[in-house]
Order: sequence, then C-alpha cells, then structure tokens
Amino acid sequence: MIKMENIRKVYNTGKVEVEALRNVDLHVKRGDFLTVIGPSGSGKSTLMNIMGCLDKPTSGNYALNGLNIKDMDDNTLSELRNKEIGFVFQNFNLLPYASTYENVEMPLLFAGVSGKIRREKVTSILNKVGLSDRMHHRPNELSGGQKQRVAIARALVNSPNIILADEPTGNLDTQSGAEIMQLFVDLWKEGNTIIMITHDPRAKEYTDNFITITDGTIQA
Repeated sequence: MIKMENIRKVYNTGKVEVEALRNVDLHVKRGDFLTVIGPSGSGKSTLMNIMGCLDKPTSGNYALNGLNIKDMDDNTLSELRNKEIGFVFQNFNLLPYASTYENVEMPLLFAGVSGKIRREKVTSILNKVGLSDRMHHRPNELSGGQKQRVAIARALVNSPNIILADEPTGNLDTQSGAEIMQLFVDLWKEGNTIIMITHDPRAKEYTDNFITITDGTIQA
C-alpha cells in the first residue's frame, strides 16, 4: 500500500538547508501494523507528513496504493487523503462546540454521504470504540482517553485504507494510553492497516513490526 524509494526531504530556512529525511526506503503492505519510533527531531513527523500526503518529498518516489503522488496538485492530494487515510493526532483535533456524534460525522459530511447512511455509520463506529453512551457529549465532558476514542472513530468512519496515528498516546495517562494501544491492536486484528508514529519505545510491546528513525535515516 505504501512504497517509498530513496525519499529525501530538505527544508530551506534562509541560507541554511536542513535535511530532514535521507535515503528512506520503506514498504508497507495491506494489513500491516507498523510503528515508527524516534526521538524529537529524528524526522518521524516529516515521514508522517509525506506518508499522509500532507507534504511531498524533495526527491525520491512515493506511491500510495499504486498512485504516485509526485505530480499531483493540492486538490488531488486532498481527495486522495480523504479517500485513503484516516488521521489520529496527539491533540485529538476535535471541534470543541460539536458533540461526539457530530465530530465523528464530519468526514461523511465532507464526502457527501446521505443522512441515513451517516447515522448508521456513526452509530456503528461509536459502538465499536465503546462510546455509544457518550454520543451527545462535547469534548470538554470527556476524558483524554475518550477524546482519543472519538478521534479514532472519526478516522475510521470513512473506511480508509490506512489509519495514520501521530503520537496517539502522547497526551494520555498510562492506563488510558494502554487502552488506546489495545484498541489499535483490536482494529489491526480486524484487518485495518495502521501506521503509528511515536517517541515511546513501549509501543513495540504491541507489535513486532517496527522501525526506528534517527537523524532522518531508518536505523533498524
């Protein structure tokens, strides 16, 4: 599903060039659960942005589900993201004035899905993540773990081919973090393809399929 070959990313900050990624080769198959582990400044966020079609490499080739993103314009990339990828972020990125139901429904509204199908999908996915009793609560009425479950439900509701999670347990206590990790494992066992970006080496306990990245290069 993901094929990255000799990926290099350079940022120009004034007269200084910063090489964020160097010679990255990475393949991810359908049904994989890949964890990318690295400290701050290692290049893992840059890697995630390219994987998620939020940015393009300076050089090298990246194909997502057989489609090369190199020559795509911003509108085409946006359509590809909406179709292929469900994002889960460290800070949840929930709309504060919207209910759990409305936050999860949002991607379906953007996709033009009819009301009846939206209701069926949102209700089903909230049941799956254990939030059917919090459907009408707003984010300020939820715990950190519950907010992340809402974010995961929102990522899943459009049935994306890939779930891309950026530090999904970074703002959670130990117990809530473990519960969210177990939820990802359960989703993976159901056949979802998951890529998780994290600085926490404990994430390796949940999957044998991981890489470490340091100074923009995959080390192991």
